[in-house]
Amino acid sequence: MALLKGLFSLMVLILIVLSVLFVDFVYKTFSLPQRDVKADAIVVLTGGRGRVEEGIKLYRAGQGKLLFLIGVDPLVKKHELYQGAGAENVYLEKTSRNTLENAIYARDMIMKHKVNSIKLITSRYHMKRSTILFRNALPKDVAIYPHPVDSSNLKEEWWNHKGSFKLLFSEFYKYCILRLFFLFAPGELRPIPITN
Repeated sequence: MALLKGLFSLMVLILIVLSVLFVDFVYKTFSLPQRDVKADAIVVLTGGRGRVEEGIKLYRAGQGKLLFLIGVDPLVKKHELYQGAGAENVYLEKTSRNTLENAIYARDMIMKHKVNSIKLITSRYHMKRSTILFRNALPKDVAIYPHPVDSSNLKEEWWNHKGSFKLLFSEFYKYCILRLFFLFAPGELRPIPITN
């Protein structure tokens, strides 16, 4: 009987801790501001509504010298996404198909162009997971400025909206797995420095 009480208490404690961590995750997701800061490059994780448009708007406003559109459909041509002045500094990455691959392929482009700071654009609900992947994929001296884009499928009253709750909980779950992974394997995604 004492063992059952102990297991029950442990389960309750775990649920309380997970609930607190989830609420903290949601609070930080909604409270993350869009900072008015310039960076060497604007990195857009395509695939969500408004992301590409926001990246182009910031690029045209001079908030980045380069624009990297990551995870673009292989059939899409550059002129279909961007036309006009500065097109020579707009790059499309067409290989990656998920957030982990986004971070790895973007890292290669960032290092190739000797970028020291990026403005990372993705949907608000997706930002914490994207940021942790990029922080662990990029060299430590590359600054990352998150720039979340609001989307219609995430409501501020998430507790009253089944779709928003499911979306946030799914992101929280994936984020926790990544935090745990990088706790035991820090720098696993970083490139191996080449020594002469």
